[in-house]
Amino acid sequence: MSDVTVYGFQRSTFVNVVRLVLTEKGVPFRFHDTEDEMYTAEHRARHPFARVPVLQHGDFMVYETSAIIAYIDAALPGRKLTPEDPRAKARMDQWISNLNTYFYPYMIYHVAHERLVFPELGIASVESIVTRALPRCEEALAAMEQELADSPFLVGETYTLADFCLLPTLFSFGLTPEGKALYPRFPRVQAWDARMGALPSVVRFRSTLPARDPIPHAREWAKHHRPPV
Repeated sequence: MSDVTVYGFQRSTFVNVVRLVLTEKGVPFRFHDTEDEMYTAEHRARHPFARVPVLQHGDFMVYETSAIIAYIDAALPGRKLTPEDPRAKARMDQWISNLNTYFYPYMIYHVAHERLVFPELGIASVESIVTRALPRCEEALAAMEQELADSPFLVGETYTLADFCLLPTLFSFGLTPEGKALYPRFPRVQAWDARMGALPSVVRFRSTLPARDPIPHAREWAKHHRPPV
C-alpha cells in the first residue's frame, strides 16, 4: 500500500491539482474522501482551517496546495515539474500565484459556485456575484492568452507545476455558461487546454473520476463562505 494519502473531496479544484501532479509523476497514492469530515475535529487535526487538500507522506503531513506540490516535486520520484533555471522557476511561481489571486477567486469562488455548486443543492444563484466577477475572469484569460503567444505551455516548451495548477480551475469554469461564452475568444488558451487534456497522465486521472455529484457540505459555503453581495 502507498505511504502517500491525499485528503479532500472529489470535486475540489485544488485537490485535483495535487492528484494530477502525483499521477504525472507516477507516484501511487490513496485518496481519502473528506466530504463527511470537513468540519469535524478529526479533519481540523489535519487542517486547522477545515479546508483541503492535505497530503500525508508517511509520518509527515502538509496542507496548502502550493506547499504540497512543491514538496511532491522535491521529495518524491518522477519527472521534475519545477524548472532548474531561476528565471523559469520565478515565472512558474508567478503563474501559481496568478491562479490563487486572479483565476480561482473569480472563476470558481464567484462564478462556478453560483452557477454549478449552489444550484445543484437547490440554492439560488446570486447574479450580482457572477456579474461582478466576469471582468476579472476575462482579464485573467487575456493575460494567459498573452503568455501563450510564444510557447505551448505557461513556462516555455514543456509543462510545469503551473500548468497543472491552472488546469482544474479552467476546466470547472469551462462548465459554466459564462466560461463557455468566453473561451472561444481566447484560442491560445483553448489550444493549451487541449494539449494539457491530451497528456497521458491527465487522461488517466480523469478516467478515474466519479460522476460530478453535488457537494453536500457546500451548504455551509452558502452561509459562511460566499462573497459579499
